[in-house]
Amino acid sequence: MIEKLKARWNVKNRWDVIVILIVFACTGFSVLYVKRGLFYIIGVTEDSPAWLRWGINIIIILPLYQVILLAWGWIWGKFNFFWEFEKRMFSRIGSIFKRKNTQE
Repeated sequence: MIEKLKARWNVKNRWDVIVILIVFACTGFSVLYVKRGLFYIIGVTEDSPAWLRWGINIIIILPLYQVILLAWGWIWGKFNFFWEFEKRMFSRIGSIFKRKNTQE
């Protein structure tokens, strides 16, 4: 599995793969705690409407995840990898909307 990730992410050694996985894990835990705190501050609970929880996740938490991912990448010395990762992800998202608009 490590070798497949090494090839997919175009990194040189196993340590790089391990650090990248650690960064993703740290980001996930960080976003979990930030989300929990944010929901508490604005008064969103499990009883709140699903559309409200989903809306906040998409509008606030998703962009915040990207920022936290870059921050953890910087802390672990992999900022350039995650910056390129973000650019690829957003270009893929953009291409989905471009294809959708050209079909109409």
